[in-house]
Amino acid sequence: MSAKFKTPEESRVVISMLMLPSHANFSGKIHGGHILSLIDQIAFACASKHSNNYCVTASVDVVDFLAPIEVGEMVTLKATVNYVGKTSMVVGIRVDAEDIKSGAKKHCNSSYVTMVAKDGDGNTVTVPGLKLSTDSHIRRFSREIRRKTIKRKSSKEMKATNFNADEFVEQLKDYNVKLGD
Repeated sequence: MSAKFKTPEESRVVISMLMLPSHANFSGKIHGGHILSLIDQIAFACASKHSNNYCVTASVDVVDFLAPIEVGEMVTLKATVNYVGKTSMVVGIRVDAEDIKSGAKKHCNSSYVTMVAKDGDGNTVTVPGLKLSTDSHIRRFSREIRRKTIKRKSSKEMKATNFNADEFVEQLKDYNVKLGD
């Protein structure tokens, strides 16, 4: 276990930027891919700040798009390390948008990104531990333990070697699918 510990606040990163027409999709809303790119960038910054090393994205576990973002809105991304393993960190990211004219704010996205710390040769390195000093810190860390447990269980259940199509044919009758030729 790492001898050094950091609080989530020590590696917290906040960025704000105006959403431009060049960020929009065909319906005039900010393209989800643009937001995903910003999420990856802030996850990198937060994890690198915590680990004092460059980091790579291992997985994007959850991305919930909750509300569209309009051209001209000010978008703020907030990232904190919610969980640490030996070489990995889970960065929680919140995306909010603000209408500059009215001041109205909305929560647009929540994401959880797993980042792995690497040295200059590309080898994984041990990251500092996480100092949990508030109920919010404990809640976020504990929820991530739960998410990881659910993900492991789901991954095991979804393996192709465990799949028997005959078990699911009856269930598929309730879905918009056609079986066979």
